[in-house]
Amino acid sequence: MKDNRPVNLDIGSMKLPITAYASITHRVSGVFLFVGVGLLIWMLDASLSSPESFASLTNTLTSVPVKLLLWAVLAGAAYHSVAGIKHLIMDFGIGESLEGGVMGARIVIASAVVLTLLAGAWIW
Repeated sequence: MKDNRPVNLDIGSMKLPITAYASITHRVSGVFLFVGVGLLIWMLDASLSSPESFASLTNTLTSVPVKLLLWAVLAGAAYHSVAGIKHLIMDFGIGESLEGGVMGARIVIASAVVLTLLAGAWIW
């Protein structure tokens, strides 16, 4: 019996379809948001603790690294939300074909880029 299946797959050399990248980044953005929401809750607590902590947080939020961090959290939220909406639409049976999946992944990525740019314009 001759077995032609590969024994060790080198994932780094495989060309993944756009739907795989969209799925992987949806999961990564969810993990990133888990950490990012903790940061946002800490900032909310600091802003509500006292007038002094609010003033300190306001000064901190004007720095470039913090603005970049907030932009990254908003970008993750935008991507994760748009990809989640795509999954909800697919739960209704829309876009479940290969062509529909590719089109949905392209729409998700394009929408997330636009929303990320809008979030950047809002922060800066």
